[in-house]
Amino acid sequence: MPRILGVDIPKEKRIDIALTYLYGVGKFVSNKILAEAGIPLAKRAKDLTEDEISRIANVIQKNSMRVEGDLRREISQNIKRLMDIGSWRGLRHKKGLPVRGQRTRTNARTRKGPRRTTMAIIRKEEKK
Repeated sequence: MPRILGVDIPKEKRIDIALTYLYGVGKFVSNKILAEAGIPLAKRAKDLTEDEISRIANVIQKNSMRVEGDLRREISQNIKRLMDIGSWRGLRHKKGLPVRGQRTRTNARTRKGPRRTTMAIIRKEEKK
């Protein structure tokens, strides 16, 4: 499996799709990277040479694209900043509720977690 910036990309996929396994790289950015590196889109990841892999990594670093750890760190710092200043979005992040104005009376199970019965809530408070 080829490794680009510390991430194993799937070897059986086309390189334009395989690059999207990097956090922060979508289809459009992937195509832009490959065009600048001079690599055909239809090439499979397993067929890449060491030179081509290094060219892809150089293009990402040269254009100072934030991917993987740097991007994750920046996003978490932004969320932490919102929570520290006490903004509405920051409070929603703290409480684990939807941040972008979605309804919470029904739905929102992804953010709120599985349903809890009232007895479970009471028992949880008794343990404290």
